[in-house]
Formats: sequence, C-alpha cells, structure tokens
Amino acid sequence: MDKQDIVIEFDHVTKTYKLFKNDKKRLLYTFCKKIKYKEKKAVNDVCFKIRRGEAVALFGKNGAGKSTVLKMITGVCFPTEGNITVNGRVSALLELTSGFDPEFTGRENIYLKGQLLGISDSEIRELEEEIIEFAGISDYIDQPVRTYSSGMKARLGFSINVNIRPEILIVDEALSVGDEEFKNKCIKKVKEIINKEDVTLLFVTHATEVAKQFCSRGIFMKDGKLIYDGEIEKAIEEYSKTLKK
Repeated sequence: MDKQDIVIEFDHVTKTYKLFKNDKKRLLYTFCKKIKYKEKKAVNDVCFKIRRGEAVALFGKNGAGKSTVLKMITGVCFPTEGNITVNGRVSALLELTSGFDPEFTGRENIYLKGQLLGISDSEIRELEEEIIEFAGISDYIDQPVRTYSSGMKARLGFSINVNIRPEILIVDEALSVGDEEFKNKCIKKVKEIINKEDVTLLFVTHATEVAKQFCSRGIFMKDGKLIYDGEIEKAIEEYSKTLKK
C-alpha cells in the first residue's frame, strides 16, 4: 500500500477513560490523584489503514468503541496510546447542529460553521447558494436559528457538511435526517460525493443494507477491539452474529 494513498491510519491505538463513582470524585481527582477510579478501554490496541477513495463501513453494537474512533479521527479526543494519522479535510455528519449560534440567522451560521471547519469566507460564498438550495429552507434562511424546528436545523447542518467538498466524509446514522424525500436526497448526495475521485467515506451504521449501498469493505468492532476488517458481506455476517445473542 502506497503510504501517500493512506488518509486514515490507526497504529496500535488505545483510548482509556477514567470512570469515577460520581462527579464529585471526578472533580476531587483534579486536586488529589489518590482518588480511586476504574479504567475502561473504549478502544483497545486497534490498527487499520484506509486508503484515499475507499468507502468503509464501521459496525458494532453500542459500546463497541465506534464513537470513540470517530471522536479521535475528528480531533474531539486523543489516544491514550498509539498514533493516529489523518490526511485531508474531514467533514463529519455526527452532531449536525453543533456549532450553530441560535441568535444568528441560518445564512450567518453557514459562515460560522464554515469557519469552524477551517474554510475561508470566499470559499463559503461560492458554496452558499448550493447549501441553501440543498437544505430546502430558503424561506427561513435569514431568520434566527432559534426559530427553526429540529428538522430544519438538521437539514441545514447536513447540507453544510456535504457541500463543503470534503476529502474525508464521516457519516454516523445521519442519513435518517428529515422526511423520506429528504432522506433519499441525502443518500443520493452521499453517493455523488463518494463516486468522485479521491473522496474517502467512513460510514458508521447499524443499517447493514444501507451500508452495502455505499461500502465494499467493513470493519467490525466488539468491546473496543477490532474483530474483523475485510469484505463487507463477511463484516456484516460477523456483526449479525452478535445481534442474535
């Protein structure tokens, strides 16, 4: 595998969380390291490489470590051990409405969110109308976001993230946004993005049939460990076994 082709690499990555009896104990630990706690390895010695242009599904039951993997890729948290390499602009469809200011209009929030994602105002101006049109909330785009329904906010958040021309697109169950018509629109848009050369997809889902629409490779995690990494059908088979228990 050409090293220049690798956009995401986990090299023996472990993420350990300290679990305290209550919030008071957690606060006291800041001042006194003798406070007792339990350790939980949310991710345990995980290794994988994802090449540019690959579409990879990440499977696992709740608590398998999927969300922690995503948080480390997007820089929300960092590994306790091991190294992570990420090469390219990441667009993560996770918390779709995070970063919005409720007092700003939808249009102003497009620029705010763009800045948080490291995009210049000039580039956002080029994408602005495309984002508004895709979200389908043009009548409300100049109204404060606090007046939006949760669905409208999610539509705008999704539209911003898929229209900023990402190099790495991370999707975590975000394709369930809105009504059936908008859901199909989202699926079509994601397909368009990953069919473009060099765009890499990491798709985290419990919907195995949807995953097969996008991905040829699957990674299955259980209890923080990587159990299987390979052909999508086999990954789904391994994941499905855990659902029957």
